[in-house]
Amino acid sequence: MQTDIPRPGRGAVGGEGPMKLAEVVAASRRIASTRSRRAKVAGLSEILSRAAPDEIEVVVGFLTGAPRQGRVGVGAASLWSVEAPPAAAPALDVLEVDRAIGRIPGITGRGSRARRHDLLCDLLGRAAAEEQEFLRRLLTGGLRQGALEGLMMDAVAAAAGIDAAVVRRAAMLGGDLGSIARPALTAGEAPLREMRIRPLRPVRPMLAAASGSVEEAMESAGRASVEWKLDGARIQVHRAGGETAVFTRSLNEVTARMPSVTAAAARLPVSSVVLDGEALTQDEDGLPRRFEQTMSRFGSHEASDGAPLLPFFFDILHLDGEDLIDLPLSERIEVLERVVPGGRRVPRVVTDQVREAAEAFAEARRNRHEGIVVKDIDSPYEAGRRGSAWLKVKPAHHLDLVVLAAEWGHGRRTGWLSNLHLGARDADSGGFVMVGKTFKGLTDEMLEWQTGRFLDLEESRRRHTVFLRPEAVVEVAFDGVLPSPVYRGGVALRFARVKRHRTDKTPEKADTIQRIYEIFEGRA
Repeated sequence: MQTDIPRPGRGAVGGEGPMKLAEVVAASRRIASTRSRRAKVAGLSEILSRAAPDEIEVVVGFLTGAPRQGRVGVGAASLWSVEAPPAAAPALDVLEVDRAIGRIPGITGRGSRARRHDLLCDLLGRAAAEEQEFLRRLLTGGLRQGALEGLMMDAVAAAAGIDAAVVRRAAMLGGDLGSIARPALTAGEAPLREMRIRPLRPVRPMLAAASGSVEEAMESAGRASVEWKLDGARIQVHRAGGETAVFTRSLNEVTARMPSVTAAAARLPVSSVVLDGEALTQDEDGLPRRFEQTMSRFGSHEASDGAPLLPFFFDILHLDGEDLIDLPLSERIEVLERVVPGGRRVPRVVTDQVREAAEAFAEARRNRHEGIVVKDIDSPYEAGRRGSAWLKVKPAHHLDLVVLAAEWGHGRRTGWLSNLHLGARDADSGGFVMVGKTFKGLTDEMLEWQTGRFLDLEESRRRHTVFLRPEAVVEVAFDGVLPSPVYRGGVALRFARVKRHRTDKTPEKADTIQRIYEIFEGRA
């Protein structure tokens, strides 16, 4: 196994002067080729240390698969339809690519589609073959080289020679890792330590890791706050004086879509506050509507059908000029209970007893919620990390499904068939109905085995997809079923991941689409 990444000199690809896109692409490929976290961090740190100050934010965005402009409104179909012969040699630098990306959202009005096409054609026409593939994946959210934000935070710390905890804290408070990287690399630790929560500027949310059972979670946490995991959408609510802002988990502002949430925040007896919680819609019995019904409100005004998005809060990060994130959860709970009325708080029990935690799990499920989150009662609030301080426990469904097709992988999975098209058996017709795709859960050994097996089952190919005879069966775990206009059966699996290949099972014994409908309707 590769344990380190070669570090080419500054002139290895682009020479002195502006950093070339080819350097970033080469770094991305090296990072994707190793499973070693240490090697990934070393590779990211090396290229960051070579970036000029005005290039740092751009490079961070490119290597985390998220341009600093965010989603720029270019669909995958339109981008892949742009036919531009690759340049003979790399010539683009990262800043000119960044400027081109920045122009895309401003192209609106009559003839905008043609003008965007021309811009993309010009950009891709000046890119070498590997650069073209990188840009297409970057603009469509398809970069999965493993340089995720946690790795990048550690890389920024290594390149700047400062404590990684300082970078993580600053990134949490600043909300934008790219803008944190620049002062870290140019001015060191001091400006990062001076950062504070500023109400109306979003804070990176703390995340929960998955746990296999209530018992396992409680053994890890000890005395814990056991909270219902609501089947809603994560929100962060800020208030500063008479102004209120609501942000999603990905830090997008959705204030205008949530008048009921902002009204609830306006009634709190505070001058400034930052709250973490969930928003959901309820039926006439006060039970949560389906997750997809809640999520649809994020795309339209909540009053369109009379079902408001209601907030339920489980944490408080700031109150009246004082940051609370370094306090233990037990103290933050006390403050939350003073500020937020009981009807707007997520139900919880503080305990060290597995029996009480199991009862909380059962009660959450009876009320149609996902499960529970077990939180170390002494833990501070830490951004963007899936550590053991917060552990989510949810029931997982398991089905045996048929593999209808597989897509060639990229990055570290280049040369292997990876992303699986999953099909359920239709008991009425005897055929198979596609219910989703997944590349999660596959080990290297599974990838190697299935590539050989699937090529033996190949019926046809289209671009990067290999279509198979419906003979291979896999066991899949998933968290639920969502309605889907994409698939003929009208449903899709939520958070599907492969558990194992079922070589002992024939497709005639695979689970049916009718079984999936029962899960969707809550009858299974």
